[in-house]
Amino acid sequence: MAYRRTRLLAAAALSAVALASTACSGGAGDDKNIALRMTVWTTDKNQLALFDSIAAEYRTAHPEVASVKFDVVPGDTSAYSAALTTQLSGGNPPDLAWILERDAPDFVQSGALTDLKPTLDAAAGYNAGELVPSATKLWTKDSGLYAYPFSTSPFGMFYNKNLLTQAGITETPDQLLASGRWTWDAARQIATQVAAKDTGKAGLVIREFEYKQWVLLASVWRGFGADAWGPDGKTCGFSTPEMTSAMTFLHQAIFTDKALPGPGTTADFFAGESGLTIAQISRAGLLKAKPFEWGIVPLPAGPKANAQVIGQAGIGVPVKGKHAKAAADFLAFFTDPANSAKLGQYFPPARDSLLNAATLAKANPLFSQEQLQNVVVNGIKTGAVLPSHTGSARIASLVQSALDPMWKPDADVPAALAGVCQAIDPALSQ
Repeated sequence: MAYRRTRLLAAAALSAVALASTACSGGAGDDKNIALRMTVWTTDKNQLALFDSIAAEYRTAHPEVASVKFDVVPGDTSAYSAALTTQLSGGNPPDLAWILERDAPDFVQSGALTDLKPTLDAAAGYNAGELVPSATKLWTKDSGLYAYPFSTSPFGMFYNKNLLTQAGITETPDQLLASGRWTWDAARQIATQVAAKDTGKAGLVIREFEYKQWVLLASVWRGFGADAWGPDGKTCGFSTPEMTSAMTFLHQAIFTDKALPGPGTTADFFAGESGLTIAQISRAGLLKAKPFEWGIVPLPAGPKANAQVIGQAGIGVPVKGKHAKAAADFLAFFTDPANSAKLGQYFPPARDSLLNAATLAKANPLFSQEQLQNVVVNGIKTGAVLPSHTGSARIASLVQSALDPMWKPDADVPAALAGVCQAIDPALSQ
């Protein structure tokens, strides 16, 4: 319940932001002794150190900028979004903001963000023309770009080689991929066998799902030809035959095969507690100490599609910020070709010149060039971003509530999915 209340509060706050943004905008304070502040959704010390180093370099050439603070907002994605929108509507707007893909339609359509295109086009050496259209699509309105997609991170399937061997698995996901047999049925069979053996470990974990973050299930259902709603965003997709097939597959994997931990049970792949996990490639930093032998492959092929899924984060400049002009200028530096290459070790770039395995390998020593090509380059070029919609907080809460009956052993899956559509149809049509 706390998760749902947080999402709804975020929606109410963002509505207030939209109204306020039409009445005023920032930027008047761009002068001297500028203190920039950017909200970020990361606690990774290495990432924050990189941010600080880029900011320090910027400040040497811009003495009018006294400081750049990266303001860490703790909590899950819901808590982050709620905190950000509360700051925006409560008179304490950041100068720059890390924005999650699921909130992009609300931020872009509301008028809460500054159009970055004039600044990026004018920045020397920026080369905005090389930004991959599929990466900028979510952040574009008319001819404007309202946030820069600084992290375009595909989901992949990590696997623990040691644990698979212990469970008697004779063919790894890489071997199955090479032979054209890396499918959801194959992944389910591996996960079932790991969980069934006397390893004390889980089979497959969809990282951060925890029976709340339902949007992450797109990593499964898109291979079955399903999606949360149609391309126009007005038609519910949960009651389609494709979604029914996907969710029946998932329900049986959880409750019949025990291939995935059930509700109330957690397992952390990166701590060696599961054989497989679906996670964004940026999570590989958790394996830097090499706690076990591991591999990574693209998401498995489903019966209808070999669908890859991307998570995104954008950086936007709120119009209500005190230093919108200076913030946009810093953003142009933060995301220029050289700094995008540096950020690429954690956040896959949206620049075509950097989207090749050889270049990415320089900043990502944990991965082989083959892994980077298969998961990152191909994933970004062929994949689709996680579902997003205006009114995302309200819709997320409605879907989560309506899916609750499905997470029981004796659930009527088609009835639960029909209930989701009944719950969200009015919101989709608004």
